[in-house]
Amino acid sequence: MKIDMIKNSNYWFSSGYLVTFYAAWSLWWSFYAIWLKNEIGLSGEQLGIVYSANSAAAMFFMIFYGIIQDKLQIGKAVITFQSIIMLLIGPFLIYVYEPLLRNDFILGVCIGAPVLSAGFISGCALIDSFIERISRLFGFEFGPARFWGSFGYAAATFVAGILFGINPHINFWMASAVAAVYFTINLIYKPTQQFSATDKAVIQKPTIPTMNEIFSLFGMKKFWLFVFFIIGTNSFYTIYDQQLFPNFYTSFFEKPDTGYQIYGYLNSFQVFLEAACMILAPYFINKIGAKKALLAAALVMVCRISLSATLDNVYLISLVKLFHAIETPLFILAVFKYAVANFDARLSSTLYLVGFNISSNVGVIVLSWIVGKLFDKTGYSTTFYILAAIVFVILFIATFTLSDSKKKIEK
Repeated sequence: MKIDMIKNSNYWFSSGYLVTFYAAWSLWWSFYAIWLKNEIGLSGEQLGIVYSANSAAAMFFMIFYGIIQDKLQIGKAVITFQSIIMLLIGPFLIYVYEPLLRNDFILGVCIGAPVLSAGFISGCALIDSFIERISRLFGFEFGPARFWGSFGYAAATFVAGILFGINPHINFWMASAVAAVYFTINLIYKPTQQFSATDKAVIQKPTIPTMNEIFSLFGMKKFWLFVFFIIGTNSFYTIYDQQLFPNFYTSFFEKPDTGYQIYGYLNSFQVFLEAACMILAPYFINKIGAKKALLAAALVMVCRISLSATLDNVYLISLVKLFHAIETPLFILAVFKYAVANFDARLSSTLYLVGFNISSNVGVIVLSWIVGKLFDKTGYSTTFYILAAIVFVILFIATFTLSDSKKKIEK
């Protein structure tokens, strides 16, 4: 690191952003699928429609966020807009979203999707890309800062599992309360203008990329091969992890409240492990390269999905869930490393929000409803096997199509 991290105020403000964002998100998102199915009473097909709509709305906001944030660089206007939406999440879920889903499902989906996407589903990619840029410019690794995001998510999930069994509305109000802290941090933070020596070459270029430079990404074969890999791996894994696994896991328990509480504890422990891996992962990725790290993360996805289909013991299933603690840091951090190594670093927000997150959401939009129908007809085991097989095929193809760029990726 070029600047002592402990003395770097940019690192601590970045960590504050991440810990509060992910805590606020976890308080309602970690039990979102369970809430929709068990509290609202949606079918597997309806659950797929909700996730498809959320992902469709997220595509719009990710394009908007990515392009505008690349123009702003370290400006905070987009972050401020997102933080206001976050503040309103509790009242929105309780007084608008829930009644609409119960009484007019389609209208509820149409209104809910843009709100949830603007604040959180796209917001997570926005804040990650914003902090990753801050880390490159101000001399610290993104991984140790992202650790606090995972820590916040884990701590909040631990609490959320207990509160959800009492009343989900408590979770929603707490999400707004934590969002208020996030909003305050954003008001206070002023980036310190200190740059590391290795970043001067980047800064000496025209700092603000032109629209032609941003849109030139879409004419690059290397970009579309990257997109293909993301859709074929992360999209299917997202459907498995968010749409299917929470209800799959809690189905092992006779009492739903017990299942919610145990799932909250397990999810919390998993994310604490994920936080630790966020610190270690950058050194592993720098050693083996971004491409190999992405392939390794995809292999972990295959193992977790296929083992979920094979095992029928709740203790072993719990152990398999912990694989997520390895997959997430590898995948998220390697995506940034791969983008910086293979493309213009000034376009990191567009690359992360469009190349990674929009690609993932395209897959979710197209596939959530299909997977939901498949689950309704065949159940968990067959669905999991099919998802694992698809991810494995894409992983094999990617070994030949992803770039092996040797461009220096260390901070």
